Amino acid sequence: MSWLWYILAGLAAGTISGMGIGGGAILIPALTILLATGQREAQHINLLFFLPTALIALRTHVKEKNVEKKGLWKLTLFGVLGAVPAALIAVRMDADWLRKGFAVFLLCMAVYELAKGWKKRKEKA
Repeated sequence: MSWLWYILAGLAAGTISGMGIGGGAILIPALTILLATGQREAQHINLLFFLPTALIALRTHVKEKNVEKKGLWKLTLFGVLGAVPAALIAVRMDADWLRKGFAVFLLCMAVYELAKGWKKRKEKA
């Protein structure tokens, strides 16, 4: 029966990812809280999940001409340069600190998105 929870977590993460929010916001908490997966394992699974969804999203956005190519190479270069040391740090971090850091990140993103939504709502009124 636990396979059903994995399927539901994957469907929820895929749906959220398709909306452009990022499936990891659903997938990692679902794996760690509901399915008792370790934080590192959940992040590894999320990275594997992210690759095909990101490629599909990229293809769709390029097709729709939504990709601004002006700063693309700089963004990619510095993204990779930042990801490598961050990954090395994350592998050496205690899983509890990693979990707490991810929770703080999600909380900050939620506050940011709520504030952005409230601002748009005020502008329309």
